[in-house]
Amino acid sequence: MNLESIAFEANGLVPAKYTCDGADISPPLKWDEPPSGTESFALIVDDPDAPGRTFVHWVLYDLPATMRQLPEKIAAVKNLPDGGVQGKNDFGKIGYGGPCPPSGTHRYFFKLYALDKKLGLQPGATKNQLEAAMDGHILAEAQLIGRYQRQR
Repeated sequence: MNLESIAFEANGLVPAKYTCDGADISPPLKWDEPPSGTESFALIVDDPDAPGRTFVHWVLYDLPATMRQLPEKIAAVKNLPDGGVQGKNDFGKIGYGGPCPPSGTHRYFFKLYALDKKLGLQPGATKNQLEAAMDGHILAEAQLIGRYQRQR
């Protein structure tokens, strides 16, 4: 599987509109055909360069197996209208929270997982809860890395 965005290239800079310095909206993402047997997708966006620990920016799961993209500006709602459930990020909110590094350039890992089942987690699950539920059910994964440094 391959994950990409029309908003930024792999290892490129995430445009400010998708960060706390801009509109803080989720970027558009698209992916190609998953392996056969895929029943759902999950997405985790995190920053391993955050001070002290990896900071989670977005947790999304139970996306329909027929889905091949996420549009820009996914609403901060528990259940998405086209299917999918959003978890809680480390800002303490449901949905996407954009890059907002305290200093330096950070890397943001967008990780998409093709799963052999729907997970059925309640809205607001954490990254740890999602990873535990996915254990043993990942058929394939794809990753896109974006970078960001605040302009002060």
